[in-house]
Amino acid sequence: MSHVTTQPDATRPAPAERGRPPRRKGRSRQIRRNTLVGWSFILPNFIGFALFTLVPVTAAFVLAFMEWNSFGSPEWVGLDNFQRMFGDENFRVALFNTLFYAGGHIPLTLVAALTLAIVLNRKIRGVQFFRTAAFFPYITSLVAVAVVWNMLFNPTMGPVNQFLETLGMANPPGWTASTDWAMPAVIITSVWRDMGYYMVLYLAGLQTIPEEYYEAARVDGANAWQRFWHVTLPGLRPVTFFVVVMLTIQSFKILDLIVVMTDGGPGRSTLVLAQLIYREGIREGRFGYSSAIALVLFFIVLIVTVFQFRLNERRKA
Repeated sequence: MSHVTTQPDATRPAPAERGRPPRRKGRSRQIRRNTLVGWSFILPNFIGFALFTLVPVTAAFVLAFMEWNSFGSPEWVGLDNFQRMFGDENFRVALFNTLFYAGGHIPLTLVAALTLAIVLNRKIRGVQFFRTAAFFPYITSLVAVAVVWNMLFNPTMGPVNQFLETLGMANPPGWTASTDWAMPAVIITSVWRDMGYYMVLYLAGLQTIPEEYYEAARVDGANAWQRFWHVTLPGLRPVTFFVVVMLTIQSFKILDLIVVMTDGGPGRSTLVLAQLIYREGIREGRFGYSSAIALVLFFIVLIVTVFQFRLNERRKA
């Protein structure tokens, strides 16, 4: 009687592997576990964002097409709020003042922050102290900053006008008491407060530029201005783009400093869109009209920001 030996089938799992769970199930279980862990980190912050930002913003978009004073039921009015807005002189004045503020605040802060960063990027004695002193106004209470600068800009007893008089100026500006000089006073204060923060960003950017570039420029005979124009500025282009975008958003939504320093006055010389939104919505109870102004401000900032991104992409190409 012959014995036939059979070889084990390679396609069938070994006895030890039959009780082992398939790899696909284990992998999908790990993916689900990682997903749950990820949501556990995201969800608390997202809930706060949804409750305090997403829902109010969405409600403001809807209220822009309604009339509501918080007592009765909202009434759909379509584009009436926008028609009223473009015929409102207060809106035109606030829009002009906002553009005027942004046109002064953005370039002046940019230049001041870059200048400070270049000066304090050198190896000088006490550089850490000067960097801290330059950054300190940004973390100082805004109310304290506004009160101190109002005292400095006092037309009769302020140190600023007293200094200008010693220089021979017979009639120094009235600053916050003048309709012509109130907005420049706010811009000067805002630049002084913000330049330290953007100086830190520029310092970080300057320290990423290789020193070899400057050495090569010196070998080629480039002077200090040529090294700044052809080495420093191109190396700081990403930082400058970020700073300009942040300054633009910050400038268009300026409110707190103006409220404390001038409260929109004298007259309407410092009334800006954010303050007009506050007045119409919180003080007057016209939440629909206030939301319409906020919607217009949102699209202005959005258009300007998209234009800046497109311009930056074109320069890269």
